[in-house]
Amino acid sequence: MPNQYINVNQSNHVTTIELNRPEVMNAINPPMHDELQTAFDAFAAADDQFLCVVKGAGDRAFCAGSDLKAIANAGRHMGYPKHGYAGLIERYDLNKPLIAAVDGFALGGGFEIALACDMIIATDRSSFGLPEPLVGAVALGGGIHRLARQIGLKQAMGMVLAADRVSAEEGFRMGFVNEVCPTDGFEATLQKWIDNILRCAPLAIAASKEAIHQGFGESSLEAAMTNQEQYPAFAKWRRSADAKEGPLAFAEKRKPNWQGR
Repeated sequence: MPNQYINVNQSNHVTTIELNRPEVMNAINPPMHDELQTAFDAFAAADDQFLCVVKGAGDRAFCAGSDLKAIANAGRHMGYPKHGYAGLIERYDLNKPLIAAVDGFALGGGFEIALACDMIIATDRSSFGLPEPLVGAVALGGGIHRLARQIGLKQAMGMVLAADRVSAEEGFRMGFVNEVCPTDGFEATLQKWIDNILRCAPLAIAASKEAIHQGFGESSLEAAMTNQEQYPAFAKWRRSADAKEGPLAFAEKRKPNWQGR
């Protein structure tokens, strides 16, 4: 079945998932959650897809969060798919890199989607916030936890307790935005990051991402460095053809041909 609320494109090892409800600032309704679950499932399973970019259609918003009108009309909360909000925020085993390309508002669940990505590239007209308390709700899609872990407790408390919205420049200063660029340079800036990531062996990237996240759960730096050999993506990289291709390409003075296996 074709998607109704999102667009998905695969090109040159990159999957682009576009939230496509610009008339409501890409707010997410229940069937959109299911479409996103399916799209992220396909990206995770595709050996030839090394990187995913998540973006919003139109020029107003990345995503304004949940479609409150749809929830109100349904009369009840419809629940989320297997991997949580947007089929993403509880996808803890996805070691491929995700980039949130934010142009405009990233609020509530939209901000939570961006925080669940590994990187955020934003235009200078973008802004971020968790306004849920203003409508009597709580940011239960990982936002309160990820924000505190990514920028520190006091900064996160300020944003969450005051339901404060910050600019992309402030997000960069706080540390949750990787780069801010003018709107007319957005695609070029995004492509620069994509190209830089694709220069690297995809299994090495996956092992590195996994080691970072798993390492936070270890009791010490020593434990993280000792146990990383046992992490699944790390072990897969160790025995991969790409691990052999890198040194071989260097010795032969050519660009490596990464296969992701």
